Amino acid sequence: MDTTTSYMGIQLPNPFIAGVPLQGDTLDIVRQVEDAGGAAIVLPPLFEEELQKEALATHFSTESHAHFFAEAMSFFADHEDFVLGPEEYLEHTRKIKEAVNIPIIASLNGHTMLGWKDYAKRIEQAEPDALELDFYYVPTDVDESGEAIEQTGVNIVTEVREAIKLPLGVKLSPFFTSLAHFAGRLERVGAGGIVIFNRFYEADIDVEELEVMSRPSLSFHGELLLRLRWLALLSGNVNCSLAATGGVHTAVDAVKAVMAGANVVQMVSILKKRGFECLTQIRQEFAEWLERHEYESLEQMHGSMNIRRCPDPEMFQRINYMNIMQTW
Repeated sequence: MDTTTSYMGIQLPNPFIAGVPLQGDTLDIVRQVEDAGGAAIVLPPLFEEELQKEALATHFSTESHAHFFAEAMSFFADHEDFVLGPEEYLEHTRKIKEAVNIPIIASLNGHTMLGWKDYAKRIEQAEPDALELDFYYVPTDVDESGEAIEQTGVNIVTEVREAIKLPLGVKLSPFFTSLAHFAGRLERVGAGGIVIFNRFYEADIDVEELEVMSRPSLSFHGELLLRLRWLALLSGNVNCSLAATGGVHTAVDAVKAVMAGANVVQMVSILKKRGFECLTQIRQEFAEWLERHEYESLEQMHGSMNIRRCPDPEMFQRINYMNIMQTW
């Protein structure tokens, strides 16, 4: 069964990309991923704020990760146990690249335009196979428009694309005002891939102690539905690669994502729950499902249920909401 796929121009034997930690015995972990048949590895992001000065780095690594950063940050240890500065991150990336023969995707979460460009160039020196720009911004200014926020994202991709030659992906949240339009703009200025969606841990309130608390949690199966909708809406309307992250826990989940338009799926939570060796089972079950349903290749199935090709495209739009509300 031909399960090969292409992601940002990188040829992969299957669509399963693993998120790995950068603490503990990382080299052993990445070797486990390779042995289990993982097609590529995506690293947690390097955060610009952690690099500006040690005091600010301490604050962000001990107090803010659980509230604001993406799912892969659940692998990070507390600051007193482990914090990577830029040189450590780059050296670790180099060691991982040398330890395995599968592609390595580095990740960057910038804070300023200079930081996005400068650290992207520094990461490129570690020679990963691609770079993922991890977008996350919390607008708190009532005078800042959605258009202005999206323009900032376009400017970031434009500047980074001019600064480096690596394949460039952009990891988005679902909270942009006009996501399809924004994705199209990002593609036009150089994004080779769109990753949907970033998953953020929300703050909770302890009403007895009057404290804001962090409640990190792993993704669950139902989170896939939002990803499927936007994969189906974007697939066929943008030409760049698409990646699904969040809620892919089984082979059938991966089938759904590929049918909706994903070129690859990024998996973190299920690997944390079951161990990286579960990739072998999921990958095999995925190939078996294709064979049972008489597909000759992943490519034959890819995008078959997107908005342009599925039997009832209105189900991805307003009509689905109307039907559910009228029959509840």
